[in-house]
Amino acid sequence: GYFTISSSTGIVKTTKNLNLEDFPVVFIVRATDSSNASIFNEVSVNVTVIDENDFPPVFPSSLIEASLKEALPAAQIVQLNAQDNDTGQNGVLTYGILSGDRQKFRIDEETGILYSTVSFDYEEDPTEYQVVIYAEDNGIPEKKRGYCTVVIKIID
Repeated sequence: GYFTISSSTGIVKTTKNLNLEDFPVVFIVRATDSSNASIFNEVSVNVTVIDENDFPPVFPSSLIEASLKEALPAAQIVQLNAQDNDTGQNGVLTYGILSGDRQKFRIDEETGILYSTVSFDYEEDPTEYQVVIYAEDNGIPEKKRGYCTVVIKIID
């Protein structure tokens, strides 16, 4: 079994690591009067295990190259898809920009689609930009992140 109970204190302790797949578990605890065994009380204990945030999000590649034609209005550049092997809320991802020009690029927090927000001029602007994207899970007890660098080349 997974549990032991102290006969003197009634404290229930685990005896080994808990496997999420084996729960919930219900068991009965009986407290008996030490001077009269016919006097007792029972309570049902329901144990549910909450999944821990075991895994960070992972991008298929830590470096992605994309190209963007000059003189386009705001445009979709690339969709980033990180994976998280956790289940439930621990595996729900939010995307964001960690570093790079936030005036010229934005990311949809839910879909991971990276967009330009301005038109670029090949002759006047830099011809290459780097944007570091993160995917953050909604983990409990703490959130975890994975990272990806997107290199955007402006095409004449």
